Amino acid sequence: MTKLTTNTDPHPLFHPAAYYDSPADVLSDDSLSMAEKRVILSSWASDMYAVESCPALREIPGMGKIVRLSDILGALRQLDSDDDDPPRGGGVPMRLRRPWAASLRRR
Repeated sequence: MTKLTTNTDPHPLFHPAAYYDSPADVLSDDSLSMAEKRVILSSWASDMYAVESCPALREIPGMGKIVRLSDILGALRQLDSDDDDPPRGGGVPMRLRRPWAASLRRR
């Protein structure tokens, strides 16, 4: 049987509250991928951490303070907007061509 050593620091992905004080700290950590940031923020937004008397707040073990759900969701929205391609220009609706429509007009 292999014995695990516990003298090393846990990875931020597995114990994010030990590394980050706020959703903004997660966003600004360049060592994390977008997917890892999403995992951390999504876990914080989970109802599992909701404060019973005030569901808009999250009490995450190890953080020592309460985090607002709106801050977490705002950080997730920032990640989503960073991933999205800019919208295509134009604004003209595209219409499907109907090959049979020309024959109907001729009648």
